[in-house]
This record gives sequence, structure tokens and C-alpha cells, in this order.
Amino acid sequence: MEQTFLFLIEVLGTCAFAISGIRLAAGKRFDWFGAYVVGLVTAIGGGTLRDVLLDLPVFWMLSPMYLAVTGLSLLAVIFFRRALVGGMRTIFIFDAIGLALFVVVGVEKTLAAGWPMWVAVVMGIVTGSFGGVTRDILINEEPLFFRKDIYATACLAGGVVYWLLGLIPMPVWIPQVMCALTVIGLRIAAVVFDWSLPILKIDPNILPKSK
Repeated sequence: MEQTFLFLIEVLGTCAFAISGIRLAAGKRFDWFGAYVVGLVTAIGGGTLRDVLLDLPVFWMLSPMYLAVTGLSLLAVIFFRRALVGGMRTIFIFDAIGLALFVVVGVEKTLAAGWPMWVAVVMGIVTGSFGGVTRDILINEEPLFFRKDIYATACLAGGVVYWLLGLIPMPVWIPQVMCALTVIGLRIAAVVFDWSLPILKIDPNILPKSK
């Protein structure tokens, strides 16, 4: 049951992230193949880096499902473009869902590999955010990860919630759901209330002058 639930989360996360990437590629007027590549990189980028760092078989090489789900996501954007290519709100929704679900997947897979919880939290951040970083680089945008938006911080908060709830005896799906809700809730709250992290500012007068 637990493995089935985790598999469902991974499929939904792949779909959500793929749609967010394809939607952004459409805004840049990419062709269908280019949009597919951007969607695929968005969906598998974080998990690929996670598996490489943990010395695990790269997950998408074990099953063609992830390639197929990305293809179905592309078809969904093509056939339902009015609903899915309606504006930045659509991108935000799918990106937030994909981010939240992949944080859960990253934490779970790291724990299953025998690593401690603090590593699992870091891998949750990597799994959730690195695909979006790669996507933004491919479409020539400043990565959202490095802006003042509450993005990686939301992943961190979700991982910590999972960690704390895991200290209390309870069904494993409860920390998973609460982790995802924390990430989505923080992303929404950051937009609604205009929350952001402080920008690192340096007085240019203190920088060494070039000769």
C-alpha cells in the first residue's frame, strides 16, 4: 500500500512538473519537441541528481513511464491549451504541486536507501527544485531557486515537518501529506502576502577596484 501511494505521488508529480515546463516552453514559442524536452527535464532533473548523489540507479532509466507521462502531458497542453496555457497562475499551480510531491518522493527514497533524516531533507529539496532550475536555464530565465521567492525554503519547511512528524508514531502517509501541504501552503502564502527572503546587498564602494 505504501509503495503504491508513493508511486502515485511520483506519477502526479511528474505530470505536474512536466506541464509546468511545457507551459513555459510554449510561452517561449518552442516547437513540440523542444517543449517535450523542457517538460521532461523539469520532471526528471531533480530525481536524476538525487539518484546520482545517493549512488542509486537513475529512476527514469528503470521504466519508460516517465517519458510516457511527459508525452501525455504534452498532449494535454496541446489539446487543452485554453485551460492550461491561460497565464502565470496555471504555471504556478502546477509548479507548486510538482514541487510539493517531489519533496515527498525525495525524502522517502533517501530514507529507503538507508540515509539519515537530515540527508533526506536535503535530497527532498534537490528532488523538488533542481528540475525547475534546469528548466529555467534551458528557457533562458533566471532560476526561480535563486530569486527572493519562497521556493527552496518551502521545500526545507516541508522536509522539516516530515522529520518532526516522523518522530511521532503514526501512519507514514500523514507526514507525507503534511509535508506536501506545507510546501504548497507556503508557496501560496508567499504569493498572496508577498513574502520573500531578504536580498543580499553589498555596497559597491567596498568592492575591490579593478586595475
